[in-house]
Amino acid sequence: MTRSDKELSLLVFSSLFPSSARPTAGLFVRERMFRMRKYADIVVVSPVPWFPGQELIKLFFPDYRPMPPKMEVQDGVKVYFPRFFSLPLLFRQFDSLFMQRGARKLVKRLVKERNINIIDAHFTYPDGHAATQLAEEVGLPSTITMRGTEVPHSKDHKKLPSLKQAWSKASHVIAVSQSLKDVALQHGVEDSHITVVGNGIDTEQFQELDKKGAKQKLGLQPDAKVIITVGGLVWRKGFHRVIECMPDIQKEHPNLHYLIVGGASLEGNIEAELREQSDKLNLTDAVTFCGAKRPEELSLYLSAADVFVLATANEGWANVLLESLACGTPVVATDVGGNKEVITDDTLGAIVPFDDREALGTAITGALHRNWDTEHLLGYAQQNHWDNRITQLNRLFKETTPYRVGKHSALGK
Repeated sequence: MTRSDKELSLLVFSSLFPSSARPTAGLFVRERMFRMRKYADIVVVSPVPWFPGQELIKLFFPDYRPMPPKMEVQDGVKVYFPRFFSLPLLFRQFDSLFMQRGARKLVKRLVKERNINIIDAHFTYPDGHAATQLAEEVGLPSTITMRGTEVPHSKDHKKLPSLKQAWSKASHVIAVSQSLKDVALQHGVEDSHITVVGNGIDTEQFQELDKKGAKQKLGLQPDAKVIITVGGLVWRKGFHRVIECMPDIQKEHPNLHYLIVGGASLEGNIEAELREQSDKLNLTDAVTFCGAKRPEELSLYLSAADVFVLATANEGWANVLLESLACGTPVVATDVGGNKEVITDDTLGAIVPFDDREALGTAITGALHRNWDTEHLLGYAQQNHWDNRITQLNRLFKETTPYRVGKHSALGK
């Protein structure tokens, strides 16, 4: 059995987690939980959807469900990828059940071997629903972190009962924004049962670089007005809304350039559609598709930009907003999810109504004209450093579990 001088031993349960097959998936989950290692031993269980004959689909769609190995060691942490049965498009209402069954044997073994005293799940459905069932089986407390999918799921009458059941079974619920907490409160969760802990920022990794030098390294003119969006290339993120505004913005900023940083995600890949839209609007030379970038590469791109734009339809807490501010770049974002909880006033950027083309274009144009207080942006990012968040999380986990090192779960009794 694994022993440690740390009080907490956490089993992190999240189907969205980086792997050698999908290195950029769920980086925000790993960032938070790996930082918890200051206070806790960590092991990760990240269930992966699978079904017999899945390889046949790859003959036509090579990027379909890239499969990681059963276990990887990431920065000294063991990350397990158990498979669970999941047919594409069919019977998805059973994902939680199959996820629970696919991970049960592994979870029970890890609880025994590693003296686990709490299961920490990310996303309420299907992950949190499956994890709370497993936690109940092994006699452990559990937490669920709401990260944004709860908004559309709560509007689905088939999924809502599972969300409510998961929130009820969890020992405590964590929301990355007040807007997400409000979703749970609207569906009967007690205020004392849920705590808001926003995501943080690593200001050592995300740092301001010389703007002209960054533009030069990316092959941009020093006097170019540069806007940027970072995210998976899916409709939800709103790249197409930004492109739609560009012809009007060019009337005042003819040297406008748009950097699109991102690649395919589980939600899809609309790069072809975005390229077609750019071509139709005669923006081919003004839009650059940079591809997906590792976190350590992003400071160059964010520093080169004059404004970061996130015209998204739904967010829990968008880490990239703080990442942009940490690089000295102001933000224009839509008034959805927790965006206005990050961009709290007009000294940091602008919040605009969702899907309002005129408001979005006006805000971007105005932000490009404005002289921003870069030191203020950097200072605000520093106030939201991960260290502050992790201290709060550690306190929550300790309050949630009565278990300590040397004490066993129900499985070990």
